[in-house]
Amino acid sequence: MTYMGGVLSSMLGIIFIAFLIGTIGYLVGAIEIKGISLGTAGVLLIALIYGIIVSKVPEFNFGGINIVLFDDAIKSRFGLFSSIGTALFVTSVGLIAGPKFFRSFNKATMAYVYMGIIIIAIGSIITGAFILIDKNLEPAMAVGLMTGGLTSTPGLSAAKEVAAGGEDLVTAGYGIAYLYGVLGVVFFVQIMPKILKVNMDEERAKLVAVNAAAASTLKREVKKIEPFGFFPFFLAIAFGCIIGAFKIPGINFSLGNSGGCLVAGLIVGHFGHLGGIDLRISKDTLNFMRELGLVLFLIGAGVPGGVNFVNSVKISYFIYGIVITTVPMVIGYFLATKVFKIDLLNSLGSITGGMTSTPALGALIATAGTDEVAAAYAATYPVALVCVVIMAKVLIML
Repeated sequence: MTYMGGVLSSMLGIIFIAFLIGTIGYLVGAIEIKGISLGTAGVLLIALIYGIIVSKVPEFNFGGINIVLFDDAIKSRFGLFSSIGTALFVTSVGLIAGPKFFRSFNKATMAYVYMGIIIIAIGSIITGAFILIDKNLEPAMAVGLMTGGLTSTPGLSAAKEVAAGGEDLVTAGYGIAYLYGVLGVVFFVQIMPKILKVNMDEERAKLVAVNAAAASTLKREVKKIEPFGFFPFFLAIAFGCIIGAFKIPGINFSLGNSGGCLVAGLIVGHFGHLGGIDLRISKDTLNFMRELGLVLFLIGAGVPGGVNFVNSVKISYFIYGIVITTVPMVIGYFLATKVFKIDLLNSLGSITGGMTSTPALGALIATAGTDEVAAAYAATYPVALVCVVIMAKVLIML
């Protein structure tokens, strides 16, 4: 972890830091208190703590050797971890949900579309109210808090595009609200089943029954390119990057790599073949890719998030972030269960999608004991993603 010729940014140093964070994070995540645990989000907590530490001590001199813990070069490499992790995770989710997603789209499942719109609308209204009430709150900071509270990296990027010199404020707000934005939803999806004292076996059976009708089978002769499913997985990611790069003229909106890879995963998972080539991937491979993607994303996003957290933190900003996360989540859950009559696990799946919370979906899958909840996430996430990107641009121009 030392500079060779003045440069620490060798990948060896980054790899050591990243995997050490992952090791400690999984140990922390395994700790249970009354049945509640951080799970994979423990990696995020350790990544944030590391980011906070290196923001205070970015470098020091040891025996005449300049040891750098964090700089712009290292930050960019953590960004690469985050991008690769996001691509792996959302593509896995799309491929898991794809065989059922389009076949199950009917009048009833339009509720997920409404959920995505409503959750982001509530978060946006609250953010706008804070801007009007707190005269010292810059719109750029407020939108950063909103995108962090809703854990939306595409929303962050969209806000920075129109920030007109306030990019640092947007990033700082994101870092302040991001910690609770992730942990709040992670705990929510674990706590609600316990508060309601539901029988998880019954809820799981109900979920599987709802989704089973949409299952599909592949009847034609197809050939596998290789045994592990890497070909269709890489194909989906490449296709997703192409989809994500397209921009809607006028509003400069694109799905980005995260939204594009999710859509591509849904499409590849839906068709299951390309001519005579088999594009189906085993559940074990998809589960592995999903978890690997999640942990890489948490490491890559967590360290810079921790650095940004301390740059402009104020108690009031932290409270704003908590409100922006909690209120849409609670109201969204009430609407899902009481108004749209969605079962518990699909309701929680739609909450994770509406909050655009990748870590929370991982926690929900672990809590539910089935990845069937990914279908509700996949149905809600794209709508929420589009809405948060648009509202981030609108609010920052207030």
